[in-house]
Amino acid sequence: MRWLAKYIYFKVLGWKVVGNTNFSKDTVKKAVIIAVPHTSWYDFPIALLLRKVVGLKVNFVGKKELFKWPFGYYFKAVGGRALDRTPGQNKVQTIAQLFKKEEEFRLALAPEGTRKKVEEWKTGFYYIAKEAKVPIIMFTLDFKNKQNKVSEPFYPSDDIHADFKYMKSFYEGVEGKVKAYS
Repeated sequence: MRWLAKYIYFKVLGWKVVGNTNFSKDTVKKAVIIAVPHTSWYDFPIALLLRKVVGLKVNFVGKKELFKWPFGYYFKAVGGRALDRTPGQNKVQTIAQLFKKEEEFRLALAPEGTRKKVEEWKTGFYYIAKEAKVPIIMFTLDFKNKQNKVSEPFYPSDDIHADFKYMKSFYEGVEGKVKAYS
């Protein structure tokens, strides 16, 4: 299946991977991977192809309702984990616990928290990485240049403002599928 993913990703769609192309399952077994900008449902299949192309097991969380019939089996098979989003729960700690339970767990999230334009990222991914003591790896969904740029692992400090400034600079000039967003 990897050859088919590569064929579709590189030849049919014309995408490329740039940056930290040496990122592999052997170097970083646990990480929070942030995908920006998240502007369209097209992002999901591009991300699925990318992880197959680079040979990396990547997980995601979704509302528990997604994991019921008819798509529950599929979402679990591609690395999804159901998340109970009932109010009053500490979702950061709940998700950080997943890292402790698994030997290999790379969690992909969109810091915007939606496909709509937002001025500020949500901070949950940052606190999950800190709580789980894992790095953040940034990757782009750059439809303008048809590329996924992958960063080196970044360990958050205790200065959230400086860390966000650094992370956001990684995405400068990147354009999502929905251009009005960027």
